[in-house]
Amino acid sequence: MFAVTATQTDPDNPLAGLTLGERPEPKVPDGWTTVSVRAAALNHHDLWTLKGVGIRQDRLPIVLGCDAAGVDEDGNEVIVHSVIGTGADETLDPKRTLLSEVHDGTFAERVAVPRRNLVPKPAGLGFEHAACLPTAWLTAYRMLFDKAGLEPGSTVLVQGAGGGVATALIALGRAAGYRVWATSRSEEKRARALELGADQVFEPGARLPERVDAVMETVGQATWDHSLKSLKPGGRIVVSGATSGAVPPADLNRVFFLQLSVVGSTMGTREQLGRLAVFLEQTGVRPVVDRVLPLAEARDGFAAMAEGDIFGKIVFTV
Repeated sequence: MFAVTATQTDPDNPLAGLTLGERPEPKVPDGWTTVSVRAAALNHHDLWTLKGVGIRQDRLPIVLGCDAAGVDEDGNEVIVHSVIGTGADETLDPKRTLLSEVHDGTFAERVAVPRRNLVPKPAGLGFEHAACLPTAWLTAYRMLFDKAGLEPGSTVLVQGAGGGVATALIALGRAAGYRVWATSRSEEKRARALELGADQVFEPGARLPERVDAVMETVGQATWDHSLKSLKPGGRIVVSGATSGAVPPADLNRVFFLQLSVVGSTMGTREQLGRLAVFLEQTGVRPVVDRVLPLAEARDGFAAMAEGDIFGKIVFTV
């Protein structure tokens, strides 16, 4: 079968290890099944794998890709939950992995997954949109509706509008009745955030009209000081990533004096993925897709992500 594979890692030239071509059919352990992939979405996780982050060298070569939607062996249209783990909340399993870390991922004609990881795809949700949900959109869903502890009408600041999680946060927050503010270094991305549903947009570090109830943080070191200073007393930062660096000054005096909360969030459960799919079906909200490429042109998608030249998700069709 045709697949997109990481054959080597290089932190300075990640695309050097990106290989497109034939791979063996997936092996199917007991309790697993195969899905014929119709669409798969690109994540920063895939680029980091090529840089050597979070992957053991003895796992190479490995098929890349966490996200997919397709058709199972019984002909059902499904979304693949990419967290491989046990328990009611797979994300708390200390031995959990994502597809493409230990097991071959979704950038292939077929992928093997545990049967419990299949979520029905609503008929009104196309494969390309459904493929965007398992990583970025599920992460955003959990951040907003599980970890943030917010009621509709609350004000939320989204740092770094443009990436998959950030665009999902804006769209989901707007649909749920939050007042969503967003930051971006790019004037173009700030304008697109407004089109997506942000109430106001700002340059990074800008003084806000008022302090917010919660900050959704995926940028990390570059925006951390602004995130802390933007919160109301008793406010909360929900962190699901740190693309600009993971060790900012903590500013603990501000944290304890204003009784701020810092909450970590990683991915989401299979049940949350199912509810997210229903939420999109009911509200009409759809993921922002930057571009759709055939899987055979995956290198172009990786290059665009490496350059940061995207707004929303890059989707590969099979």
